[in-house]
Amino acid sequence: MKFITKNQEETIALGEKLGKLLKESDVILLDGDLSAGKTTFTKGIGKALGVKRVINSPTFTIVKGYQGDSTKLYHMDLYRLDGLGTDFDLYEYFEGDGVCVVEWPYQVSELLPKEFLKVILKRTGETEREISFEAKGRRYEELLGELECTL
Repeated sequence: MKFITKNQEETIALGEKLGKLLKESDVILLDGDLSAGKTTFTKGIGKALGVKRVINSPTFTIVKGYQGDSTKLYHMDLYRLDGLGTDFDLYEYFEGDGVCVVEWPYQVSELLPKEFLKVILKRTGETEREISFEAKGRRYEELLGELECTL
């Protein structure tokens, strides 16, 4: 499944549509180059979950937690974790009480869950993005089906 967003607002809106379908322990992996729109997409997920705080990149803190209306959002940026190994216990977040959105997930691929939804963001113009989705596992295949129905 692939979409084109023409500006930041459309990228946020697509993230929001996905966010409305998410529940605790869902894991979303964001794959894309710098400035591809990963944090912008996460803002839409946060909006759908009822997060009131400003969502920005957790590059230096690695994980930022936000309280939504009924669940938490854990926004992770693993860019700086190259070679960390299992010293950083991500499982607590992946199996915890919130939705996990992970930027730069393949820095520590051995720590990732077996099932997730991967969102690939590509910058195709100044403000335009190509956003595609890949499901790994039954929960996420069903989630993509639900997302398709809302668009």
